[in-house]
Amino acid sequence: MSKEEILQKISQLIADRFEVDPESITAATNIKSDLAADSIDLVEFVLELEDTFGGEIPDDDAEKLETVGDAVDYVFAHQTK
Repeated sequence: MSKEEILQKISQLIADRFEVDPESITAATNIKSDLAADSIDLVEFVLELEDTFGGEIPDDDAEKLETVGDAVDYVFAHQTK
């Protein structure tokens, strides 16, 4: 799966969860400040990433996912071949 495909899927997940237009989401979108996500939102978002893309995201790695681009890069780097 390409980074663009991953970005599109993640954008749709975020749009559904945070009720924003998926077209307004870019790799630079900050999950905490731009989407006003609290700690519960972040945990639920990480769980959705795990369900959508498979695998498990350790807590230490999840804490580093600050932007949509960070999430895209993480999923891209850890996707099963």
